[in-house]
Amino acid sequence: MHAKITLKNGVRIVYEHVPNVRSASLCVWIANGSRYESASENGYAHYIEHMVFKGTASRTAGELACQMDAIGGQINAFTARDCVCFYGKVLDKHLCRLTDILCDMLTNSLFDEEDFQKERGVIYDEIDMYDDMPEDLVSERLMAAVYKGSSLARPVLGTKRSIAAATNEKLRRYLKKYCVGPSVVVSLSGSFEKSDVDDLMNRFSLLPAGGKSSFLPAAYSPAVTVLRKPIEQNHICLGFPAVTDHDDRRYAFSLMSSILGGGMSSRLFQSVRESRGLCYSIYTYISAYSDTGILALYAALNPDRERDAISLIFSELGRFRSDGVTQQELDRVRDQTKANLLMSLESTSSRANAAGRCELHLGDIPSVDMVIDAYDRVTTDDILELAREFIDFSRLSFSAVGKVGPAKKYRDLFGRLLGGTSADA
Repeated sequence: MHAKITLKNGVRIVYEHVPNVRSASLCVWIANGSRYESASENGYAHYIEHMVFKGTASRTAGELACQMDAIGGQINAFTARDCVCFYGKVLDKHLCRLTDILCDMLTNSLFDEEDFQKERGVIYDEIDMYDDMPEDLVSERLMAAVYKGSSLARPVLGTKRSIAAATNEKLRRYLKKYCVGPSVVVSLSGSFEKSDVDDLMNRFSLLPAGGKSSFLPAAYSPAVTVLRKPIEQNHICLGFPAVTDHDDRRYAFSLMSSILGGGMSSRLFQSVRESRGLCYSIYTYISAYSDTGILALYAALNPDRERDAISLIFSELGRFRSDGVTQQELDRVRDQTKANLLMSLESTSSRANAAGRCELHLGDIPSVDMVIDAYDRVTTDDILELAREFIDFSRLSFSAVGKVGPAKKYRDLFGRLLGGTSADA
């Protein structure tokens, strides 16, 4: 059972004791990320994530690393489109040290000019690295096309142009703007004392109240995008609209995605990969936000087999939205999903992570029993209803990277497969 404290400045602290463990996991979630940034600020949240590890007024970057290693602890961070998270895990007796280090990094980072310039080069390399990873690149281009014109289309890392224009002072101002009480959630899970919670309250009460970060809503819009790249495999993504992360149907939608492409027993893997050998990798994933969402189907395949693979994928999707799923399929995926959920409870990191994310995005933390019940209530009719509403070929989007043809080639192919219905954006 989670307890929650809301400080006067708006910071929310959620915590839960986990019996029979010796670890404590602490996460600091901030409502920010690339969709909160203006075009000129694109990549700032991620840049700041790098900079806070470069040293504080009382600790050098080397000392930050050594002090965590000395207690066998773990500390890291990530930036996404709609959040930034700093997190760590230690033995319970070292929790006060972890709290001190995380707070020091967030509130007293030096932002040294020499480190700032060095890190710019590191981020350039990171941007280049993702450009060399077609599995990520094809998904990123799908998001950019589907949400073109909105902040949700912007890359988390920023662009080389926006990073080149960044200055140390601009990052400092941005950090002060978004690291404010109403945008911060602190989650703690594992073994700890009341004094540890009091310590968190005292430290995070020092953050300014400010105003909660916000962004303009985005809407899914069908699009087709292709990028020629001299690589051996073609990487493709088909996209459809999805439920938001506030929609009560998200549990059923998650099961639907898993049945379609959630693992080796999924329909698409068994049909496209196992039965026909038309691709090496194929799976589905969901990117859900407070105002929109996308269901994506990814595949990596030989260019010579691309047409046959796409034809079979369309056939399977059409059969799925026409006939739905069997009770056996639903039961199998439901049991698998619940097993993954229950096994994750054995990790204090997973528990703190899940609690912080739910509080940040939903304003509430559903109990495990509530989540299990939500999965148990999903029926085959629910899946069929979702499939017919969201696997809508008139709203199909497509992204391809590799030895690909022009966008028109794919639009024409989709039109033929759909009996003349165009997938043009």
